[in-house]
Amino acid sequence: MESIEKNIEDLRLRVKEAAEKSGRREEDIKIVAVTKTVPPEKIQIAVDKGLRILGENRVQEAQGKIEAVKGDVTWHMIGHLQKNKVKYAVKIFSMIQSVDSYELAAEIDKRAAMLGKVMDVLVQVNIGKEETKFGAEYEETPELIKKISELEHIRVRGLMAIPPFKENPEDVRPFFKKMRELFMELKNLNLQNVEMEILSMGMTHDFHVAIEEGANMIRIGSGIFGPRI
Repeated sequence: MESIEKNIEDLRLRVKEAAEKSGRREEDIKIVAVTKTVPPEKIQIAVDKGLRILGENRVQEAQGKIEAVKGDVTWHMIGHLQKNKVKYAVKIFSMIQSVDSYELAAEIDKRAAMLGKVMDVLVQVNIGKEETKFGAEYEETPELIKKISELEHIRVRGLMAIPPFKENPEDVRPFFKKMRELFMELKNLNLQNVEMEILSMGMTHDFHVAIEEGANMIRIGSGIFGPRI
């Protein structure tokens, strides 16, 4: 159990170093603790250690954990969201990071309207054009966001990406750089219902490079909880 606490201390140190390297502060970078397959008692250790954003890949898995984990935390949906699960997702998550189509956004908008809320989302970009990954096409993302911006019960807060895995994190840098360019391009459009504030990219293996290239939110699983069993 102590290893989770130690992992978080080490993680914060590395985040601080990467943030300073990019001219920012440690507190400018939000850490999402990825809780996929992690039992509530281990998640609780991370929360007690000060982590406040928890990311789940599946709606069903999140439902039980949200009840069990205590503390002032917010839950983000970070995995692919099927349209038939949207009605549950809008109830339990503070943010959906994986919007990759207008159809999904429209369903989120409809369900959020029924609850009388505005749902914060990130648009997921398939930056590596990988067939095995979800996400909007890089070139089509501006038009997609313009279309989503017309929905009244959804608010685009930024972008999310999972670049191709490379043994050497330096080889991922061009993908992060490209995401930063897209993020800034969209920020300058000043669209209604779009607050381009969050650039969610970087995981345990490559988060330091992501931060150096402009990420202000990283998603860390094994770097906190150890290897997934």
